[in-house]
Amino acid sequence: QVQLVESGGGLVQAGGSLRLSCAASGRTFGSYAMGWFRQAPGKEREFVAAISWSGGRIDYADSVKGRFTISRDNAKNTVYLQMNSLKPEDTAVYYCNADRILGTVVAGTPGYWGQGTQVTVSS
Repeated sequence: QVQLVESGGGLVQAGGSLRLSCAASGRTFGSYAMGWFRQAPGKEREFVAAISWSGGRIDYADSVKGRFTISRDNAKNTVYLQMNSLKPEDTAVYYCNADRILGTVVAGTPGYWGQGTQVTVSS
């Protein structure tokens, strides 16, 4: 069983930065692939970024490439999403997820989801 708790969301002006964190419970965090999704009002949840258990493979949505960076610290059971050059269209609730299979994380059908953290980017 893995429990995920996101933090770090908030209100920021366009062009600003935020760093989201997702803290995971469980001693097997290091064996899980992790990801970030987001859902804007009236829209479907969409993939943002994912990282393999070792950090050796990373995937990004085209919309965030070059602006967002996903990373993980297995010693702290935490995955991060550094978001730079934020745009109003990045406004959404951001969710982290976890699964033993990276492809499942990317597909948005993982075993575990966090409760989400709100990110609002003002113009």
